Amino acid sequence: MRIKTINFRLAVICLAAASVGLSIAIISIAKLLLLLCVVATLLFAKGLSKDGAPLAKTFTLPAVLVVLLALVLSLSWTVAPLQEASGSLAKYGKLLLILAMMALIRDRREALCALAAFALAQLLVVLSSWMLFADMPVAWASSRTTVSHYTVFSGYLDQGIMSAVFAALCWHLRHLVPGRFGPRIAIAVAVLSLANVFFVMVGRSGQLVGVALLSLAIMWQLPKKYRIIVAVLPFLLVAVLFASSPTMRERLTLVKTEVQGYSARHDASTSSGVRLAFWRRAGQVIAQRPLAGAGVGSWSTEYDRLEREVNPQHENINPGSNPHQEYLLWGVQLGVPGLLLIAAFMLSILRDTLKMETPYARAAQSTLLALAVACLFNSTLYDGLIGDFFCVLIGLLLALGLSKPAGPPLPEGAT
Repeated sequence: MRIKTINFRLAVICLAAASVGLSIAIISIAKLLLLLCVVATLLFAKGLSKDGAPLAKTFTLPAVLVVLLALVLSLSWTVAPLQEASGSLAKYGKLLLILAMMALIRDRREALCALAAFALAQLLVVLSSWMLFADMPVAWASSRTTVSHYTVFSGYLDQGIMSAVFAALCWHLRHLVPGRFGPRIAIAVAVLSLANVFFVMVGRSGQLVGVALLSLAIMWQLPKKYRIIVAVLPFLLVAVLFASSPTMRERLTLVKTEVQGYSARHDASTSSGVRLAFWRRAGQVIAQRPLAGAGVGSWSTEYDRLEREVNPQHENINPGSNPHQEYLLWGVQLGVPGLLLIAAFMLSILRDTLKMETPYARAAQSTLLALAVACLFNSTLYDGLIGDFFCVLIGLLLALGLSKPAGPPLPEGAT
């Protein structure tokens, strides 16, 4: 009698994919199980599946390893206390999740299972947010801003970005949804998710990510001779949304007011004012230490030093904080080479997506664009939850696109 066994490796992969839409506690458990699976695979498996993503032949593998090596080496010159530096280094350890997903997924069928788990969790978040908006009870909602901002498991900043990315994936991978009406259902979910970002969520980062991904999707649908319109398309979309969405109009107007307040009075008490003040200090650190930066975890120490030079009564900011801009954070920690390194990291992922079939490539490239835009206003890779979201999803999409098509083939002309 043949006994069916549970594929725990695939179960852990699916849990990791689903977890990035859920609470930070579930994400932490999933990450631990995922890394244990990697260790077990390295110790007991004969090798990676030949049908999976050719990890050793990707540009992403050396890019991730070089980034982590640079951060580790910077421990030797960091100005931060060892505890803070080690904590910051550990936060960037989530980049290994990209490699872990690619290493553990053995073929496209497994990648599709993980993608389905990811989609179900994201759909739960979107539907729950709409239920909260409609003043319906959502027993599983655990966010601190559930009542005020209709968030489910995370803050409005993270949820808005994730829902915008989910909408793009539903559109680009709509042909993978089974059934006669599968693609139409995927399109409806994409519209529902984007509407949630633009009309319910108040996170400006998520709204800008949504505009960027929508502009890219429209560009890809246009004939090549008309694609130049992408240069003005984001501005047109913002104008339309400004006129039609009270939420977006209020948030963009608030940005203008906050920026004017900082320009006139150096008011750093607002969201935009804090960012502008942090960015200014980050630029000063990079100018003072352009060759190697101040080392991993050095942002808080350097910010406090600069503030104390003009205000001896300055109270230290929280250890392990960040300047709310990923690019500047890398510049502070690693100098100009850090800015080049994060650009090389993203270009390496982009280079790998060029080997994929069109739908998978566009899904992965949309996710990468979302990361690039989000990093302009937040320390996205450094932060928990949203950083885990991007690392797990990028690893999953690279595995999906680079694996051999053991799953269902794409229909003719799928885009």
